[in-house]
Amino acid sequence: MTAHVIADQAEALAVAAALADEFRAGAAARDAERRLPRAELDRLSASGLLAVTVPAEHGGADVGAGTLAEIFRLLGSADGSLAQIPQSHFVHVNVIRRQGTDEQRKFFFAELLAGRRLGNAQSEAGTRHVQDIRTRLAPRADGSYLLPGVKHYSTGALFADWIPVLARAEDDKLHVAYVPRDAPGLTVVDDWDGMGQRTTASGTVRLDGVPVPGDRVLPHHLTFEGPQLHGAVAQLLHAAIDTGIAGGALAEAARFVRTTSRPWFEAGDGSATDDPLLVQRFGELALELRSAEALLREAARAVDAARARLTDDSAAEASIAVAAAKVRAARAAVEVASALFEVAGTRAALDSLNLHRHWRDARTHTLHDPVRWKIQHIGRYVLTGTRPPRHGLL
Repeated sequence: MTAHVIADQAEALAVAAALADEFRAGAAARDAERRLPRAELDRLSASGLLAVTVPAEHGGADVGAGTLAEIFRLLGSADGSLAQIPQSHFVHVNVIRRQGTDEQRKFFFAELLAGRRLGNAQSEAGTRHVQDIRTRLAPRADGSYLLPGVKHYSTGALFADWIPVLARAEDDKLHVAYVPRDAPGLTVVDDWDGMGQRTTASGTVRLDGVPVPGDRVLPHHLTFEGPQLHGAVAQLLHAAIDTGIAGGALAEAARFVRTTSRPWFEAGDGSATDDPLLVQRFGELALELRSAEALLREAARAVDAARARLTDDSAAEASIAVAAAKVRAARAAVEVASALFEVAGTRAALDSLNLHRHWRDARTHTLHDPVRWKIQHIGRYVLTGTRPPRHGLL
């Protein structure tokens, strides 16, 4: 596989905008038919966007959080499923950047620049909670490992070249094993049947004694020792996807009202766009979207500032700013996508139009982690100065 190498943030944003326009055209049909976006992901890989956070010393553009968030917002505005697929890719690129050895960085960054994709095998079903990881790395005499286990909600794994697997070592500490998609004993099952984000293929990864060389395992537990931005970056991308979904839904609603909706008879003569109550509602929805976009930009700036000078305080500021952006983005995505039908009218509910994909994507994606806990951490930070915990979800 070969890929273009993006030079800087301006090129990255231009490429993302062009691809978003391209992907938007087929998004409704892909969702309705559950047609997996293999060709679109190949376009994404070839474009070089998946390597934009590779450090400059390894040949990458090394873009900041603001650029990365805008890339995801643009993709999310076009297709809420497609935008979700590379989220874990960038999260696990950060693990390599922070915890990889020089040789591991050299190898994997070259893979990324060539267009290779990272997937995700983290969550497990039937455990006590989301951070109760029971998959174990079984050591072998030659320094390698065997991996047994089952992972769920494995977004991106079906399309990946490498699947990062979250597992515990014998000492119970978390590691990430980077496993080739074609490794013996590894099976990806396309059994995702969510009502939204239908084409993410967020199914099951089965690990039947998968062999893993020792140099493909990274000590993820070290990520959370000391100030870190791992969770802030991961959550920033989720917030960007939600903000993008909200923007896509509002644009779709406006287009539908301009071209298709009839005015309510009490509004008098003219088109639906002359109805003062519709105008009012669009103004309210635009404020929801603009507030989400503004908090997203503010959060990205906080992450970039913390990255430049990482301390306990700067990391906490970044995490709180991202938490605020995530809360607002989640609410905006669900509200705007739901209000699409309110403003567009009865015809918008036709299944054949598939306008409900925006709401289904928003409602499904915002279930990743509860925003009510983010509000708790924001409140404690404001009231008592308590820094948010370092568990990777803030």
